[in-house]
Amino acid sequence: MSDDRIERRLRAMPQPDLTDPDNPEWTDEDFARAIPPSALPPEVLAALPGARSAGRPRSQNPKRHITLRLSPEVIDHFRSTGPGWQGRIDRALVDIVRSGAN
Repeated sequence: MSDDRIERRLRAMPQPDLTDPDNPEWTDEDFARAIPPSALPPEVLAALPGARSAGRPRSQNPKRHITLRLSPEVIDHFRSTGPGWQGRIDRALVDIVRSGAN
């Protein structure tokens, strides 16, 4: 089929209705009125599961980003345990440090 014929067929097709009355497209005024989740009262945030401010949550004991080379055996073992494997490596190392083992 030629490109012209394809173009004519596409132009002849009805445009789908992409509007949703329950979720209209935001206007400039909507964006101007919007506030970040961090500005909401705690009771409102508690009612919105998963709502939080952008970025990593702040904690009493923040972790530091480093580069660490690990053996493939260690990486494969912890990765095979599923999501959160890096945190499990951290917990295993913390356990070793707290036990006083070297």
